[in-house]
Amino acid sequence: MPRKPRTVLDKLFLIIKGLGMGAANKVPGVSGGIVAFVAGFYVEFIYSLQKINIKAVKLLFNGRFKSFYQYVNGQFLSLLIFGMLVSYFSVSKLLDYFLERQELLVWATFFGMIIGSIYFIASDFKHWNRGTITSGLFGLIVGISISFLSPAKENDNLYFIFLCGIISVSGMTLPGLSGSFILILLGNYVLLLVDSVNSLYDTMAEIIKGDFSFVENQMRLRTLKILAVFTAGSATGLVTLSHLLGYVLKHFKYITSAVIIGFITGSLGVVWPWKSPIYVRDEAGNITIDSNGDEVIMNYERYFPDFSEGETWLAILFVLLGVALLIGLERYGKNRKR
Repeated sequence: MPRKPRTVLDKLFLIIKGLGMGAANKVPGVSGGIVAFVAGFYVEFIYSLQKINIKAVKLLFNGRFKSFYQYVNGQFLSLLIFGMLVSYFSVSKLLDYFLERQELLVWATFFGMIIGSIYFIASDFKHWNRGTITSGLFGLIVGISISFLSPAKENDNLYFIFLCGIISVSGMTLPGLSGSFILILLGNYVLLLVDSVNSLYDTMAEIIKGDFSFVENQMRLRTLKILAVFTAGSATGLVTLSHLLGYVLKHFKYITSAVIIGFITGSLGVVWPWKSPIYVRDEAGNITIDSNGDEVIMNYERYFPDFSEGETWLAILFVLLGVALLIGLERYGKNRKR
């Protein structure tokens, strides 16, 4: 794939896209793959991940670092990953703050963004026929079905954690399939994207202060070990899925695109703004609390909004705001292609 030199503005926007993907991947129901798909860099993302193969490993171990960097499209991946990492410790924290205080408006914004993405992706797709319509309906049914599955109980077995990493990374490579929501279904969202990330954040903060007391904290070390195994599983899944997706995009491009459109449409059920949380309860009926003192959510009970309430109309305004954000992303993507 020929690559044009990136301007400083292109590089800045790529970091911003990484911020968007990182934030989206952490929110249950929102897929980072949607950001890549709508912003116009999904194909390059999958192509670049495919280049992490045996040839790349040989270049790396032979000390040919410049060749390795160029072969794997290193500038693209490094800027994108940098944005994701920054997001996990900044934008993600900001999202957590607003989800706690203005949950309805946050979900409304994401709902609008997904509606916008469906509109633009479907309007650009000009290959509807019997096969692609069937594939789109299949993706829609699977997306809706996943939305209403009941979650499992938390499991900190390291082999299962590694499997969670492989499965959850689907949110980065498959638009419409939320990796965070998959972790909720697997029962490990709190353990892997809340407790583990917070433990890493706290540990790094302590190291910067010169405090190494965490080495004597067995619970902290166990949580960090879980995060390391989860990260290894995610890396494995990312490379494996990228090769699989690269193959199907090459040989079944229109069928795959139709399935993705169906997936994204089916994901609307997950991010429906008007819903009440259903909490995990112990045998005595008390709400389960995680290590941060937060109530553990099992799923959501969805309902239709009351249009006599001002908050409902404010949420609708934020839905429109989400659509407007996607319009901006889409226009930038088209200008970049030109």
